[in-house]
Amino acid sequence: MSLTLYFLRHGETTYSQEGGYCGVLDPELTEDGEKMAQQFAQAYAKLDWRAAYVSPMKRTIATATPLCQILKLEMELREGLKELNYGQWEGEQPATVNQTYHDDYVRWLTDPGWNAPTGGEKGIDVSRRASVAIQEIEGRYSSGNVLVVSHKATIRIMLCRLLGIDVGRFRDRIAMPVGGVSIVEMRPHGPLLHQLADRSHLESALRSRPGT
Repeated sequence: MSLTLYFLRHGETTYSQEGGYCGVLDPELTEDGEKMAQQFAQAYAKLDWRAAYVSPMKRTIATATPLCQILKLEMELREGLKELNYGQWEGEQPATVNQTYHDDYVRWLTDPGWNAPTGGEKGIDVSRRASVAIQEIEGRYSSGNVLVVSHKATIRIMLCRLLGIDVGRFRDRIAMPVGGVSIVEMRPHGPLLHQLADRSHLESALRSRPGT
């Protein structure tokens, strides 16, 4: 039996609804975001979980809490799983960022792996810090299921690194809606993607919620 990683993006927040950049900002889940967390727990509680590694933000902790409470599983909070730091773009809409920081914005859109939001963090830096958490998991568990609860950009970057995709293409190659689950089996000859951003565990009303 191989080690299998379940990457779960946190539930809905006001920023995911409205499309503003939210990295170091720490909003709570919306009521629907809390429902997403509950429905994930209900759908996945029967699996044999070894551990839950969680970004230490309110929205990720709240997303992991229902499953951890059911299983009496202690969260492993890791700084490396935090969202990309958007610097001076935090809380702003893309149109405003494009107008105020146009040159930085164009460079970031072209290659967010090697270019950072103004005063923020490059994709490769997120990849380096997140990989420390993944390496820790691989070192501790050779088999079983491990939950990793993180954020939109960070999960996409981790998946790119595991699957051999250029980190600079994380925004162009992988979608990651709120509440989405991606499953990667850590096989001896390399990671194998089984499921990408699946939300079939959510009721249809939640799957159709606006936002990314």
